[in-house]
Amino acid sequence: MRITHKILCRIFTNHSWKCVTTFLCIAMCCASASALLSSCISNAPLVDTAIATPTTTTAPPWFNSEKTALLLWIVFIGAAVTVSVWLAKSGRPIRIRRIAALEAVDNAVGRATEMGRSILFVPGIQDMDNIQTVAGLTMLGRVAKTAAEYDATIEVPTCRSLVMEAARDTVRASYLSAGRADGFSADRITYITDDQFGYVAHVVGSMVREKPATCFYMGCFFAESLIFAETGNAIGAIQIAGTAESSQLPFFVAACDYTLIGEEFFAASAYLSGEPAQLGTLRGQDIGKFAVGVLIVLGVLASTILVMAPNSAAVVWFLDCLQETLKS
Repeated sequence: MRITHKILCRIFTNHSWKCVTTFLCIAMCCASASALLSSCISNAPLVDTAIATPTTTTAPPWFNSEKTALLLWIVFIGAAVTVSVWLAKSGRPIRIRRIAALEAVDNAVGRATEMGRSILFVPGIQDMDNIQTVAGLTMLGRVAKTAAEYDATIEVPTCRSLVMEAARDTVRASYLSAGRADGFSADRITYITDDQFGYVAHVVGSMVREKPATCFYMGCFFAESLIFAETGNAIGAIQIAGTAESSQLPFFVAACDYTLIGEEFFAASAYLSGEPAQLGTLRGQDIGKFAVGVLIVLGVLASTILVMAPNSAAVVWFLDCLQETLKS
């Protein structure tokens, strides 16, 4: 446009004509801008110009009333555990039923000492991320301490390298607490292999050759449970087993002298240590389990009464409340 303006100004030298040419250039610029704007508008996508009405969203409530029963149940269990721990720490005696398998630990270790033979402890075939392995190492600490006091030899073959390190630390601490630090030997706690039946073959072969007087199986076991238990039974060893695998418990019960069944295995640490915090926690959990059992019995009785008297409003109300509690 500037070039066009200069050309027109040179052609029309009169001042009035210069004003006319300037006006024409401005008009041409406006026309070009208008054409460009029209093309942009025609090519633009259609947009709904209607005013959008804002949607009103209500904030969720801070308390879900449908979970009230679950809240009350959590408060009840927490209160039971807290009160039980407080009573235990205040010196109130907490009675725990006798567990025969744990009572037999001292006798089993003493038998190995009298016979001059070793003790075999198998901590399962899983790694440290399995809670049963942790519970098995807790039992290993008690067994190792008793073995140190009786001057017995304990062998611990492991299926995982991390379990081997944890077992060495556990046995070392047990020997230190028993005042027999010089009797600890890390060579008796060995790593064999991660392969399940390769590990089983080594342990069974060692059992047949060395014939340990006492065998402990504490941890997570699968198909090898019967192989261990039958071999130990064949060599005449006292066998104490503990696992939470329900599919393997029948084999241990059939072939071993003592068996820690299910939660007895996890309660062993509180039973053996006698610490007030652990005993109180165990008692609080038992109170919760007892309450669950009471609810189950009441539910069965209410259902039976409802069959005999279907128009009982109180029984229907109770069953509805119980059903809502179980749902939450």
